Amino acid sequence: MSAPQRPYRPETRLVHAGQMRTEFGETSEALFLTQGFIYESAEECAARFSGDEPGFLYSRFSNPTVAMLEERMAAYEGAEAARATASGMAAVTASLMGQLKAGDHVVAARALFGSCRYIVEDLLPRFGVASTLVDGIDLDAWHKAVRPNTRTFFLESPTNPTLEIIDIRAVAEIAHSAGATLVVDNVFATPLWQSPLALGADCVVYSGTKHIDGQGRCLGGIILASNEFIQAHIHNLLRQTGPSISPFNAWVLLKGLETLHVRVRRQTDTAATVSVALVEHPKIVRMIYPGRPDHPQAKIARKQMRGGSTLVAFEVAGGKAAAFRFLNALKLIRISNNLGDAKSLITHPATTTHQRLRPEQRAEIGITDGLVRFSAGLEHPDDVCEDLLNALEAA
Repeated sequence: MSAPQRPYRPETRLVHAGQMRTEFGETSEALFLTQGFIYESAEECAARFSGDEPGFLYSRFSNPTVAMLEERMAAYEGAEAARATASGMAAVTASLMGQLKAGDHVVAARALFGSCRYIVEDLLPRFGVASTLVDGIDLDAWHKAVRPNTRTFFLESPTNPTLEIIDIRAVAEIAHSAGATLVVDNVFATPLWQSPLALGADCVVYSGTKHIDGQGRCLGGIILASNEFIQAHIHNLLRQTGPSISPFNAWVLLKGLETLHVRVRRQTDTAATVSVALVEHPKIVRMIYPGRPDHPQAKIARKQMRGGSTLVAFEVAGGKAAAFRFLNALKLIRISNNLGDAKSLITHPATTTHQRLRPEQRAEIGITDGLVRFSAGLEHPDDVCEDLLNALEAA
């Protein structure tokens, strides 16, 4: 690694950590588009495969560009190790399945991204892993859900899309007292505003597709944990099953990390501005933003987050029909189920990210037909607010 090893501040680590320079001394990270690697001798090849000698073997499980992404994310997150994956959902799936076997039990917060809930509620039980969904903000519910065979807890905070804040430290303590681990999906908080490992989580996952890329270009995911956790539960699973990230995508995410601090700070400021501009509008019946003092879990947010979020959720009066009129009247903000992009985006969770849930399941986690989820971009905040306010007139 060519970057100095002194303890630089987070913004500096996002630009310099983990860089490996070739003999050409390039400024930007090198992109290694190769499937395999050449060995000087049969003995060297054997030593690499046995693990007696360090080095790269095959890009399905080790690649210099991917390694730079992993090193940089680990340095920023304060993790001992990281493994990159093809997508955020690959990271979530591996972080859970790598720990579990038939007969085990998982406890998860019921307020989850639709695909995450599918993994917990539908996929894992097919392989003999039982699951229990609980109200994530109810610590008593986590306690009561524990069984003798409980192996891991899983949550996201803030949650998608209703931005509930779950007390990560308290849930980690419950998990550890039961001999279980805690996996946290930290996408909505971003590593800028929340550090789950420092709060007691054993593993944190990200969809790099969101804020880390930040410009809607590619897919990617990352798993961060201790060396022991990665080696015991993640490394061999990824090596043998192949949910590997493309080196090109890893390179794109590396370049995205360089501007993560600047982008997320600006997007968070815009999200907070939107929450203020819309909160008293007569057509808004509910406003949810983690940085607001009227958020239901504002005290927990202040305790474990260093900032709000780039996301705002709010309910438009009049249900689905009014919400659709509002969305269709937007001129600047685009309808998309992605988030964390340089462009401001908005979606209707009941018919997109959480459409597979039954109406009563959506109601249980606060997803009404009038709820929309807004992701702040990098446009001027006044232009964003004007677009939202004008569109509300059509609702």
